[in-house]
Amino acid sequence: MMKSILFGLLIAVLLTATPPAQAQQPKKVALIGYLSNTDRAGEFIRAEAIRLTLRERGYIDGENIAIEYRYAEGKPDRQSELATELVRLKVDIILVTGGDGVIRATKNATKTIPIIMMGSVADPVEAGFVESLARPGSNITGLTNLSRELGGKRLELLKEAVPKAIRVAVLYDPASSSSVVEVKDVLPAAARALKLTIQPWEVRSADGLENVFATLNKQRPDALYVSAGPLMSPNEKRIIGFALKSRLPSMFANRAPVDAGGLMYYGADQAESYRRVAYYVDRILKGTKPADLPVEQPMKFELVINLQTAKQIGVTIAPEVLARATKLIK
Repeated sequence: MMKSILFGLLIAVLLTATPPAQAQQPKKVALIGYLSNTDRAGEFIRAEAIRLTLRERGYIDGENIAIEYRYAEGKPDRQSELATELVRLKVDIILVTGGDGVIRATKNATKTIPIIMMGSVADPVEAGFVESLARPGSNITGLTNLSRELGGKRLELLKEAVPKAIRVAVLYDPASSSSVVEVKDVLPAAARALKLTIQPWEVRSADGLENVFATLNKQRPDALYVSAGPLMSPNEKRIIGFALKSRLPSMFANRAPVDAGGLMYYGADQAESYRRVAYYVDRILKGTKPADLPVEQPMKFELVINLQTAKQIGVTIAPEVLARATKLIK
């Protein structure tokens, strides 16, 4: 009897002293690929915001997740190469931003790794990325930011801010199918209603920007509209610099350029978009299939106006427009 008691005590001590085998296993670190069509500097604000929103959900870079960043730097020929590189790394998820071209390149690189769009400018159904917004039916899901559809509203706000504007130069990248539709269909319809004249300018390369700038200096448009596209973000500093030097009121399809000196942005609320990206990452890492996660359209929008820029270029924005702004940069 005494031996049985001693044996039982010995087993209890050993079980207490030895941690379970499961507890000895290192925590799995999820590997996340981050593919952007712009460069590191142009992507920094968004990348950092997403990293912080992931942290809020308990995903800490360097602890339980690791992020591999890749930047195509506005070069379409690098998109497929970088997407394939992330696939070879056997990442658990790929976050993609920068237009329909880079999303398509990632889609072609893998049919199994979950892909999260971080604000597709294209209609993802029309582009063939998903079967429907409610039931993506593939390894792709995420956000579509309605950038193309919002073109008319941006033009309207630009006209309200600068009532004397008649001719608006539009910079766009013909490699972006969404930008082409925006410039050919969306903006002209809005321009007719607003009694504006649209002057589209294709930007096919970074070098081609200087030729466009030189021509615009001669033609002297009243305002500048900059659409989204692979070449725009990597060259936003040059575009902003031209607009400031030429004293041109500018409307952008992306938020970052306005923080850097552009005049206006109207579109999806960026902070909300970052939170939703973190939501998708969380759901997928917890086992939900992308095919079962609906693609979301923005529910919140923001109008950002840079008052420093307005003062620098000599534009006085009407109080009623300022009152509608969600953020004023002073």
